[in-house]
Amino acid sequence: MESADANEPFRSSRSSDFIRMLSWAMLAYLVAYLVSNYLVQGLRWPGVRGVTSFDWRAWLQLAIYIIPLLLVWRFVNRSSHRSLRIDAALISSINAYLIRSMFWAVVFVGLVDMAISFLRVESLLPLIVNEQLAKDLAKPLFRGPMVHVPLLILGFVVGAFTRTLGFHWLALLIVVAELAIVLTRFIFSYEQAFMGDLVRFWYAALFLFASAHTLLEEGHVRVDVFYAGMKTRTKGFVNAFGALMLGTTLCWTIIVIGFGGKSAIIYGPIANFEVSQSGFGMYTKYWMAGFLGVFAITMLIQFVAQFLESCADYRDDPGGRAATTTAAH
Repeated sequence: MESADANEPFRSSRSSDFIRMLSWAMLAYLVAYLVSNYLVQGLRWPGVRGVTSFDWRAWLQLAIYIIPLLLVWRFVNRSSHRSLRIDAALISSINAYLIRSMFWAVVFVGLVDMAISFLRVESLLPLIVNEQLAKDLAKPLFRGPMVHVPLLILGFVVGAFTRTLGFHWLALLIVVAELAIVLTRFIFSYEQAFMGDLVRFWYAALFLFASAHTLLEEGHVRVDVFYAGMKTRTKGFVNAFGALMLGTTLCWTIIVIGFGGKSAIIYGPIANFEVSQSGFGMYTKYWMAGFLGVFAITMLIQFVAQFLESCADYRDDPGGRAATTTAAH
């Protein structure tokens, strides 16, 4: 990507303030929805509908939706000098941190859970830890909160100190894991369920986590019939419309349906730490559902960034990015 005329002054206007307000409000509402959904589904709070019964928890949840919007309004009004491209870059960097942290988390969880599964299947775990802990590690409701959650937190800590997304390393780990299956199966006649689980676990993470970064780099396949011949402003309009009306609506559909109830396709498996029927496999099935949530959330964030960037293109704001020839069409 190349920047052009990046030093030209930004032309602030009511339209740019409205675009920034809409973009940041969507992200604020995303955070508010996820927090409020956890309070309703996980802690059994009444939700905003409970305001009619004067339940203080319902009023607090209502404030969770209103206060972020007020903060967004104040932020946009106090920073009207900021360009749309600066906001887009900031949102993309935040999204990169989330994706990077999740990459480290799945690496740590995959390696540790695989090791635990291997020790269990070979009856070696009681030799390393006490008998009670060995029994507890066989329970999903123990291994999830006590092993996976700390590793998830560690991933976010490591993600704060690294600057590479690590997708090429994750792809290499998948190849190594698949190669290990081939070697142990055909040379040593040894194969366990956790070995295939590890490959699926890492491959699902690679495919779903890399989608937002691929969107940033314009690497997704585009059915290009008229787009290549359009002017930059027209491309900006098309991309802005697609990001807002098609991209974000798809992501919101996944989020609302996936987190919409205790038995929802995303929330249900996560809340119950759901695992596969293979007792000696990896206890990461609920992570697969979580990957869908991460996909929808990171794609939504990146679509918002793309919306800002595309609106800047339509307005002919300085600092536009020229697509490289490697982008897929």
